[in-house]
Amino acid sequence: MRVLVVDNDIVHARTMGEVLGRLGHTVTVVGSGTDGSRRIEAELFDIVVTDLMMNDIGGLEILARAKKASTETEVIVVTGHGTIPSAVSAMQQGAFTYLQKPLDMAHLRAAVEKAAEGVRLRRQNVELNRRLDEKFGFEGVIGSSPQMLSLIERLKRIAPTDATVLIQGETGTGKELVAQAVHQNSPRKSKPFVALNCAALSENILESELFGHVRGAFTDASSDRIGKFEYANGGTLFLDEVGDMPMATQIKLLRVLESGEITRVGSNTPVRVNVRILSATNRNLEDAIASGVFRSDLYHRLKVVTIAIPPLRDRAGDIPLLIEHFLKQFSRRHGKTIKGLSLPARVKLGSYAWPGNVRQLRNVIESMVVVDFDETLDVDDLPLELDPDAPVAATSTAAVDMTAGLSALVGRPLEEIEKVFIAETLKLTGGNREQAADLLGIGERTLYRKIKEYQLT
Repeated sequence: MRVLVVDNDIVHARTMGEVLGRLGHTVTVVGSGTDGSRRIEAELFDIVVTDLMMNDIGGLEILARAKKASTETEVIVVTGHGTIPSAVSAMQQGAFTYLQKPLDMAHLRAAVEKAAEGVRLRRQNVELNRRLDEKFGFEGVIGSSPQMLSLIERLKRIAPTDATVLIQGETGTGKELVAQAVHQNSPRKSKPFVALNCAALSENILESELFGHVRGAFTDASSDRIGKFEYANGGTLFLDEVGDMPMATQIKLLRVLESGEITRVGSNTPVRVNVRILSATNRNLEDAIASGVFRSDLYHRLKVVTIAIPPLRDRAGDIPLLIEHFLKQFSRRHGKTIKGLSLPARVKLGSYAWPGNVRQLRNVIESMVVVDFDETLDVDDLPLELDPDAPVAATSTAAVDMTAGLSALVGRPLEEIEKVFIAETLKLTGGNREQAADLLGIGERTLYRKIKEYQLT
């Protein structure tokens, strides 16, 4: 901790400073309130230990200035026997604690360590929130394609509201990640985010998971149990694969959405809940309604706002960004040093169709990191599902579009063809000029000149 000690008695101040320095803290000692005030204005301190009664600027003023500089700073006030009411006033103004003179150094050490522990806990909470924002915030929704930029912009508008959201997308597109991003950027972020897969449970178990049950409600109900709705109270409940929810459970869910009350299985007592509902499905719910397996009234309650996540094959330009993200993630997780990804392997990954979307890409990169032995990921590290020996043509929408467009370029000026190929290569690499230059077999400076010449973005 960075500690400031302020006391008119400089000998006493230095004694306190030496005691705290032996605890491992970085201690600054000053002999007047004026000097203490200057230090607070110039530097940021975690803990301030100040005498209450000083000749110039008193301890209460030091307390006020320290708190103004940083509300996170803890202030310990040292006072004589005759100034207890002032010490109580200091506590009311935000002091961490006060110590009486003559000062027991053991008490000083204990007070400073307790204050330091509070500072550490706050820092850990800040770091935890930062990591949550990084992982589940909008930064975690990776992509620079027009589709993803539009999606992120839509999420930013939706998140601060309390609207129910239906997230649609193929398996593996990251529906739960999007739901977590909405929660993490909403006013409910300090409350629980609870996810439940509706397709993985039978009707009876699903209702117990959602609404809870009371003892004796069924054979194995040996005690009362709260459900996901009660556990998520004040927060967000994410219902994954909601299109597979049994019809009877759909009716009960609709009642909860309309009344804001749940009733545990086996009970007649309603319980008020305040939960934001996010749901996801890879099914076409309108088709499910037409076939009679999904209620239209529930559908309209769930889709106040709809988010459609594009499949990875429709945003091939995001593949390089995702590859770099997963490389860093799995290199750290598995303790591997990965210097890079070879050009042939990058082309294979960029031209694959990815039927399993981002989840499949993530698993492929993890597999490559795990099996690699030479610190460079190459085609020999690719899993069998990508068939390293197969040609790369016509496996992705982007590749198909490019192949189909070649005939249109026949007979066109070479400059026009060059412009098209440079633009498409930049898309493939997500705008990474170094990688694009490698793919095109030209220098970076040449590529930069061509970008300016053809006015490419």
